[in-house]
Amino acid sequence: MKNLLFSIVILLNFQPDSFSQLSIPKALEPVPTVNQMRWQAMEYYAFIHFSINTYTDMAWGYGNEDPKLFNPVQLDCRQWVRICKEAGMKGVIFTAKHHSGFCLWPSQFTDYSIKNIPWRNGKADIIREMADACKEYSLKFGVYLSPWDRNHPDYGKPEYITYFRNQLKELLTNYGDIFEIWFDGANGGSGYYGGANETRKIDRTTYYDWPNTYKLVRELQPNIVIWNDGGDRADLRWVGTEAGFVGETNWSLLKAKGILSDDMLRNGMENGDAWVPGEVNTSIRPEWFYHKKEDQKVKTLPQLMDTYYNSVGRNGTLLLNFPTMPNGLINKLDEMAALDFAKERNLAFKNNVAINANAHASPVRANDSQFAAKNVIDSDSKTYWATNDNEKTGSIILEFTSPQTFNRVLIQEYISLGQRVKSFSIEAFVNNSWKEIDRQTTIGYKRILRFPTLTTSKFRLNILDSKSCPLISNIELFNAPIILYPPSIIRNQNGDIIISSADVEPVIYYTLDGNIPTFKSSKYSTPVSTGLGKPMVKAIALNPLNGKSSLVQSESFDISRKNWRIVHSTAGEAIKVLDGNERSSWHNNANKMPAEIEIDMGKTESLKGFKYLPDQNWWADGCIITHFEFYISNDQKNWKFMSSGEFSNIKNSPFWQTKTFNLIKARYIKFIALKNVGETSAPGYAEIDVITD
Repeated sequence: MKNLLFSIVILLNFQPDSFSQLSIPKALEPVPTVNQMRWQAMEYYAFIHFSINTYTDMAWGYGNEDPKLFNPVQLDCRQWVRICKEAGMKGVIFTAKHHSGFCLWPSQFTDYSIKNIPWRNGKADIIREMADACKEYSLKFGVYLSPWDRNHPDYGKPEYITYFRNQLKELLTNYGDIFEIWFDGANGGSGYYGGANETRKIDRTTYYDWPNTYKLVRELQPNIVIWNDGGDRADLRWVGTEAGFVGETNWSLLKAKGILSDDMLRNGMENGDAWVPGEVNTSIRPEWFYHKKEDQKVKTLPQLMDTYYNSVGRNGTLLLNFPTMPNGLINKLDEMAALDFAKERNLAFKNNVAINANAHASPVRANDSQFAAKNVIDSDSKTYWATNDNEKTGSIILEFTSPQTFNRVLIQEYISLGQRVKSFSIEAFVNNSWKEIDRQTTIGYKRILRFPTLTTSKFRLNILDSKSCPLISNIELFNAPIILYPPSIIRNQNGDIIISSADVEPVIYYTLDGNIPTFKSSKYSTPVSTGLGKPMVKAIALNPLNGKSSLVQSESFDISRKNWRIVHSTAGEAIKVLDGNERSSWHNNANKMPAEIEIDMGKTESLKGFKYLPDQNWWADGCIITHFEFYISNDQKNWKFMSSGEFSNIKNSPFWQTKTFNLIKARYIKFIALKNVGETSAPGYAEIDVITD
């Protein structure tokens, strides 16, 4: 089978007279299939999440929701697909059935579908509308079908597999070409199953009989790729996170059998024997389904650009999700963010300054005319530079007739014959000598590096190590606009101020006294110690090339928590509530409520309030504390009550909560969680702080 696939790849990528050349490099197996190559070239496409739980404001449905809730009065699949097209996406994957089991097509195998609701008199078929809209806008169409089904009474039993495959047949035979099928990894647990409330557990590696399920999929859709994060290896892999990035080292390889660790998902495996490239799936909002409370949490342009560089720019693809609103439309805020993202990408990669360079390489393959260095700048993905078979290192130099300015480099391997490069560096000729710009590991289908803008007459790519003779098909150089957004400012537990920019280029200037920073202010390079004081930090990002600056970012901090310590005996990793990182969190898993945390501030302070930031991870929504008590002490024995109550609307506004009280001196504080959103026994925290006089 592998030899057949390799032959197909060769036929697709070489002209007939190529066979007269005897020095074509041998394939380094495993190699991608034709379907995987077609998928990889798409690079960027959409997820769209829409289901019954859109109407219950839940992350996952329980399977017992009344289907009559589903009422998208303004549903317009053409709007969804138009936005995806204008955003530069090449396809759309739609949630035909999520974990609740509610089907968005009139499946003949269940009553839990849109055929049994008042909307459109039960005559709707959203999958049909999506397939037609994708065809109209020339986008590829894919479907998501959750293997887990919380509504079906047979889930967990052998009979369910027949039901699951019957639904696959419906989706893969009635809606034209499907480019990708997405099988989510969530499976089983406690809850509702077709009338029964119980716990059902399955062995995800064997229950679905993946080999035969995959066989069915490929028989019905020969051009499809399969995504799955469990069981037998599919065509594509999860990268271990939904945060929007894959590892800097990213092999498109895995072992065909065996358990996968987080490192394997994130980085692939250099010695893998199966071609399983990484797909980076993330949402344009924190959650996959629409929640009005996230209208102000749509990813910003800098975040989206960073996601692109950390996915497509790291040998992956980017699957970006749009959550559809209950009215059946994509929110205007999401649309604007996606279109701004498209505009910025187009600007960043508009002018390739390498296209008119003179290219030469060392060493060169014996048949230089077919594998010459010029192939890397000829805009033809079917040609490439290659060394001789026994040579695993080499360099390509691009010389310009006049100095060129750039801050991005895009490099591609000819992966039809396998992924090879293990390490490489890039250099620029500056002040009559070569200066290293960056040094990295893998390249793969596409690698994009960012660095401060430079001007040079020569650029060099050095292949430092490779599994076999390197095959480089493309080198492009771009001068991307600098994104001048206000920098972010945090203060860690040691009292150090950490300032970061959305781009690698801007110079950051800051002040600690409340004055507006200018280019004459302190330049930020490393964390800034502020001792135990209460600094007012202001910072700007400045473009060193034209002097333009961002808006001013300001952050006020109270006393340093450097000498604070957690003294509660069941605190565990509670130190995370003091680290200054709003993305880290701690859950008190003492399995009881009320749950308390005690903190020693190291010395007596004059307090007039406290602050609580809930866990910022959507999946911890139920752990957000709603009701509390707060106490102070000077000896950790005699506690004085200071405040209690409810954090109003914290579920819909999970941001910093501030409570004040009359000024009092204390060394110890105690924060008691009485109740959380999910009414569980595991309250969640991102940060706890105090307000001092």
